[in-house]
Amino acid sequence: MKQFMNKTAFILGIVFYTATSFAMDISLPTPQTSGGMPLMDVISARRSERTFSPEELDLQIVSNILWSAYGISSPDGKRTIPTARNLQNLRVYALTPKGAFLYDATGNKLVEVSNKDLRPLLAEKQAYAGVAPLTLIFVGDGGKYDGMHAGSAYQNAALYCVSAGLNQVVRGLVDNEALAKELQLDDSQAIIVSLTIGRKPA
Repeated sequence: MKQFMNKTAFILGIVFYTATSFAMDISLPTPQTSGGMPLMDVISARRSERTFSPEELDLQIVSNILWSAYGISSPDGKRTIPTARNLQNLRVYALTPKGAFLYDATGNKLVEVSNKDLRPLLAEKQAYAGVAPLTLIFVGDGGKYDGMHAGSAYQNAALYCVSAGLNQVVRGLVDNEALAKELQLDDSQAIIVSLTIGRKPA
């Protein structure tokens, strides 16, 4: 009996290790940090759009979006947006059909937080959020300037989307409590706003 239990525990250990080993980071291509539409043209063209193709975005576009939102833009580690006292305390999550990921700008990668498709938590009142292939979730740590940081980040990403011919809309209708649990946020962290992104429908 003891031998059977030891063997069972060993097998379960292998299963657990195998399952957790599939939770892997996604390396992103180097972001393209030049080109695109002239800034004033992009600002003029920016509109909120609420129709999306379900087609997934390729990793180069995802990398460009995330870099625009909160990437590292100088050798000394400064970001594409300002943060108070350079705290760099904003967190950006990417919700996709394949799961939820935390953006690691330093490593230029996506770190898996959940392998679930969490987009239904965005779509209870606005169904299109469950269709679009990417939603960015901007999370603060309870600091005074969290809203300012998130606003700068989502506007950067939105302007890139306009330049790249993508639809986007900033949203506040999110099941914050359920989503915070799935993203494993602690009590000091709070979801501030989201940005839903995708290609124009055919």
